[in-house]
Amino acid sequence: MKKSIKVLLPLFLLTVLALSACGSAPAVATLDGTSWKLVSYGPVATQIPAVADASASLLFDTNGRMSGNAGCNSYSGDYKAANGQITPGQMVSTMMACADLRMTQEAAVLGVLNGTLKYEIEKDTLRIYSADGKTMLTFARQAPAIAYPSYPG
Repeated sequence: MKKSIKVLLPLFLLTVLALSACGSAPAVATLDGTSWKLVSYGPVATQIPAVADASASLLFDTNGRMSGNAGCNSYSGDYKAANGQITPGQMVSTMMACADLRMTQEAAVLGVLNGTLKYEIEKDTLRIYSADGKTMLTFARQAPAIAYPSYPG
């Protein structure tokens, strides 16, 4: 009887350790190599649907660059992400004029993408919160697309 306890006790302890490791906090998903389509933007509680015919997007490459289209113009810049926070570098963009709805969306998107931002990925949804936490961009995952051109900055 004592012999079986000596054998079972270490197995029991290993099982408890393995199960407790499963309950630890999940790792934050990486942004590297992902591509996203804008679904909505604006105040956290009252999101505004993205302009239907404007292909607003966001692409994170594996070299610390982000690029996309805010609804009218293309933009790009460096970024750093760790522990659920993203810090975009200086963004550069083209400067075309578009219809009012597209320009409103673009101003909101580019307005969020500065400072230290919180982000979360839940399945195929990416949420990026403004530095003050009051506004948010919501994206749906999409298959990686051709990256928008990077502009020196």
